Amino acid sequence: MEFVPAPAVLRVLCADCGTPIVPNSANLCVACLRNSVDITEGIPKQASVSFCRNCERFLSPPTSWTIARPESQELLAICLKKLKGLNKVRLTEAHFIWTEPHSKRLRVSLTIQKEVLTSTILEQIFEIEYLVQYGQCPDCTKLAAKNTWKALVQVRQKVPHKRTFLFLEQLILKHGAQKDTISVKEVRDGLDFFYSSRSHALKMVDFLNGVVPVRSKASEQLLSTDTHTNTANFKYTYSVEIIPICKDDLVCIPPKLARQLSNISPLTICTRVGNSLHLMDPSTLQVCELTSHVYWRTPFESLASITDLVEFTVLDVEPSGTTRGKWVLADAQIALSGAFRSHADEDGMDFESATASQIFHTRTHLGAILQPGDSAMGYFLTNANFNSDDFAALPSHRVPDIVLVRKAYPNRRKKNKPRAWRLRSIAKEAGEEGETGGGRGVVGRMGGRDQKKIEEDYELFLREIEEDQEMRGAVNLYRAKNDLPGAGAGLAGGKTRKKSQFGMDVDESAMEQEQATPAPVADAEATDDEEDEPDFPDVKLDELLEDFDEMTLEEA
Repeated sequence: MEFVPAPAVLRVLCADCGTPIVPNSANLCVACLRNSVDITEGIPKQASVSFCRNCERFLSPPTSWTIARPESQELLAICLKKLKGLNKVRLTEAHFIWTEPHSKRLRVSLTIQKEVLTSTILEQIFEIEYLVQYGQCPDCTKLAAKNTWKALVQVRQKVPHKRTFLFLEQLILKHGAQKDTISVKEVRDGLDFFYSSRSHALKMVDFLNGVVPVRSKASEQLLSTDTHTNTANFKYTYSVEIIPICKDDLVCIPPKLARQLSNISPLTICTRVGNSLHLMDPSTLQVCELTSHVYWRTPFESLASITDLVEFTVLDVEPSGTTRGKWVLADAQIALSGAFRSHADEDGMDFESATASQIFHTRTHLGAILQPGDSAMGYFLTNANFNSDDFAALPSHRVPDIVLVRKAYPNRRKKNKPRAWRLRSIAKEAGEEGETGGGRGVVGRMGGRDQKKIEEDYELFLREIEEDQEMRGAVNLYRAKNDLPGAGAGLAGGKTRKKSQFGMDVDESAMEQEQATPAPVADAEATDDEEDEPDFPDVKLDELLEDFDEMTLEEA
């Protein structure tokens, strides 16, 4: 095989330095070509980016503000948008160069290519330094000023307690409906939500329509108008009223409406509140669903709420065999709690001796969970006096002596054991950062004479969550960091500790009291002797969420 030599490579000398090079159109080596031609000309070597320290967002030209992490692709795209002249070159690579986080500097390395002469492409690597300038975005500017809201949602419920808004606060947190809220203000009968945009307020109204039975009304106020451009500036207000009936309330439906609802008995109890009311006749297990549109055509109020419940002792239970879901119809014999005790406290009995020791027969829907000897809470209709024409029109044989509502756990409540879970609250008041914080929450901040009542409502709300599994599934429960007494057990509204941005409510008043005054040993032993109810609905660990937002370094 004959050897064929490769073609000879002709080389010429560089016109500037005389180095032998492959011939090109400029007859210059790469080093001399870079010295004579600068492809980075027209691209600034220093620039600045705007950063809002309140919401931690960067300005993305021209007007949008974007959340971007350090050395992220989003931040790199914002930095490249600030450069002029990149459209005249080809960008092949861009990456960050590490800098100190507190230096207010961002260093970016760019690799670009450009055709300088005919068929001659030059590549160059250079560095650009960005100065981080602190400022305020338009949203935070409105927050810093007063009376700059654009839309207002007024949520009201005309009831003497705050449990509905405590539950509504947890629903808002679970679904993230508070992220667009500027601030939340507590008023006498409800809450006010302020927004910077009308669309955000409409989203909140739609959310409330989906979780609670409401009716809404919209209004607007003209602030200013421009006749030249035919534009106007309005403030929008949305009034949302929640039906004044809550879970476990005793309700007397108007007779005409009761006939429309499958001819149900007018005397019912409310078993569930969603975007509609679920009412049930405890003597027949007949249920009906009452939507908000039907209710507001014929509005009525509840006869009694859970604050009017009386404790009874179950003497005998005999299921009748009728079931509906988790409810089992049963005939029960009950008596007032402590009626047959020889050492009964005379001051604690507000009834006559004959009535106090009387055995009552009633029909209840709690046949699946009640056993002889259990305690139950119910409405004592024999001694009740309701200001209702519909209730007065009921025949006497259709009004039972007692309506049982729920099972009670007195032994467990006496021990006052700390809860291993706690709830998150919305932090939208002055001095609190972020969307959730370590304050008391939006309900109960007004203080004053109603503070004790709100604390009692909060404790009742925690008990409802603890005893109702369906209600627990609608909220987020977080594992308590400290299993100390009072770290979630006790009443709400105690002294709280300021925590991180996503802090949680921790009642420390009970902890301070217990540390200052040791509990008597005799009382503790007497309490331990009483056995807990075996079917007490404890919150399991798999139902609790880890609060990762609080995983921050703390000083020892």
